[in-house]
Amino acid sequence: MSLTHLSLFSGIGGLDLAAEWAGFETVGQCEWADYPTKVLEKHWPNVPRWRDIRTLTGESFYERTGLHTVTVISGGFPCQPFSVAGKQRGKSDDRYLWPEMLRVIREIKPTWVVGENVPGILRIAGKTVCEDLEREGYAVTVLNFEAAAVGAPHRRDRVFFVANSKCGGRREKRECRSVETICSGRENNTVPSTQSGADVADTDTTGLQRRKETGNTCDGWENRNKLFAGCCDGAGTWTVEPCVGRVANGIPNRVDRLKCLGNAVVQQQAYPIFRAIAQIEQEDT
Repeated sequence: MSLTHLSLFSGIGGLDLAAEWAGFETVGQCEWADYPTKVLEKHWPNVPRWRDIRTLTGESFYERTGLHTVTVISGGFPCQPFSVAGKQRGKSDDRYLWPEMLRVIREIKPTWVVGENVPGILRIAGKTVCEDLEREGYAVTVLNFEAAAVGAPHRRDRVFFVANSKCGGRREKRECRSVETICSGRENNTVPSTQSGADVADTDTTGLQRRKETGNTCDGWENRNKLFAGCCDGAGTWTVEPCVGRVANGIPNRVDRLKCLGNAVVQQQAYPIFRAIAQIEQEDT
C-alpha cells in the first residue's frame, strides 16, 4: 500500500526525513520562512509546497497533488507561544497556529496526525490540542521524551501528539494497537534497553551532568531513557562533528543555519513513531 505524508511547518524537513526513513512518501510541504524553504527546495525539488498555511486547503491540496487525503499529516507547529525561552503567552500569541493545523486536518482528514512541540505546551494548550483532535474523531496519545532516548548527546525534550482516526469511535480503544505499545516493546512485554545517554549536557544547570533515572508521566513508563532506544535500526546513526571552536568564520549563512537547527526536529527522535504507524498500516491492509 502507498504511505503518504503531508508536512506542515516543515522547517528544514526533520519530520519529513523521519517519515521517509519509515517508508512514507512526502507529497506536500508548508513552510513560511525563506531559508528553510530553500533547503526544502534543494532536497525535495518535486514536492508541491505552500508558503502560508492559511492558503493550504483541501481544495488546493487536491489541485496540486491529485490526492483527497494522506496517511499522515505531521507538523511542528510554532513553539514560541509555549517555550520557556519566551513569554509563554499561549493562545494570545499571534504565532499560535494550532487552529490552522487543525483546520487542515479537518479538511484533508488524514488517518494519522503527528504534532510536535516543546514540553511547555502540556501546561498551556495540551488539553486543547487533545480535545480538538478527539472532536474530529481521533484517539490521541501524548508522548514526552528526550532525544537522548534515541542516542543523542543532549536532552532536547519534546512532546508528540499522535492521533489515529481508526480508533476514534469505531473501535473500543483497548482493541487498538497503539504507537507507544509497538515502539516501547510492551507489545511483547519487553522494553528495549538503552545503549547511550549516560552523560549529556544539561542546559538547565551547568556543565556535564550525570543523567538521573527519571519517571515519565506517559502511561506509567518507568524510565524514559528506555522509551525508544533501539528503535532506529541504524537509520540516521549519530556522527561526531569536527570541533570548530566557539567562533567559526567563513561559514555561509551560519546564522540562518543555526536558527534552522534550533527550530528543527531531531529526525531520529520522530522516526520510531512513523515506523510504528507504518507497521500498523501495513498490517491492517
